[in-house]
Amino acid sequence: MANVHIFDQKEFYSRLAEAIAKAAKESIKASDRFTVALSGGTTPIGLYEEIVKGGHLTEKEIAKTYFFFGDERDVSPESARSNFKLAKDLLFKPLKVKIPNIIRWPTEIINAAEVAVKYDQAIRRFFRLEEGEFPRFDLVILGLGDDCHTASLFPNTEALKEESRIAVMNRVEKLDTNRLTLTFPAINNSKRIFFAVTGSKKAEALREAIEGKRNCSRFPAQCIEPNDGEVVWFADKEAASALSKKVSKAGKR
Repeated sequence: MANVHIFDQKEFYSRLAEAIAKAAKESIKASDRFTVALSGGTTPIGLYEEIVKGGHLTEKEIAKTYFFFGDERDVSPESARSNFKLAKDLLFKPLKVKIPNIIRWPTEIINAAEVAVKYDQAIRRFFRLEEGEFPRFDLVILGLGDDCHTASLFPNTEALKEESRIAVMNRVEKLDTNRLTLTFPAINNSKRIFFAVTGSKKAEALREAIEGKRNCSRFPAQCIEPNDGEVVWFADKEAASALSKKVSKAGKR
């Protein structure tokens, strides 16, 4: 059964932040660093604010944390729509995260395909990977779209088929845009994956992701399956409202 944690909205972000801080402390104790890929969308707003105001990480822990991004929009890094810009304003600046600790998509480059290549190379350099190897993130934080997409792995898009690259450009026709995303094999090589899902609009998507008949083309989040790691679903009660009684009862905290 899926590892689901269901909370009231008022405690959702504090409990998620506590779990992230615990993962950070364990990783730093084991390897003297913590590598985390942040999610996009709107859910991180409350999380970033909680991490900052809650004092979940010490200065030393922040200094040993390296921040990546699971996906990005094809916009300037200073655009209000940029996942990096949101993290910079709400998390990095308040925590005084140093520039070398932030490994972002270089979207100042105009060509999205080139951006993906550069990010793939940057991750390979950081983790000292050979061709064909994938990074071992300590934690990847993911959101969930109402169409069951996660990162920028949208239903029926080419990136779902990628098996060898870490980072790719993904054309999303229904949005008439290019997105930038980590791939399934990159995400699934992580030690931990935390899904953060809030709101009633995500209820059906969460049910499909956890309990639906497997169809990764239609419901990409179903294919988040770590090779040697764990997936934990954090949901508020509204997002969890469509789950079966068996799953929701097990997940209530």
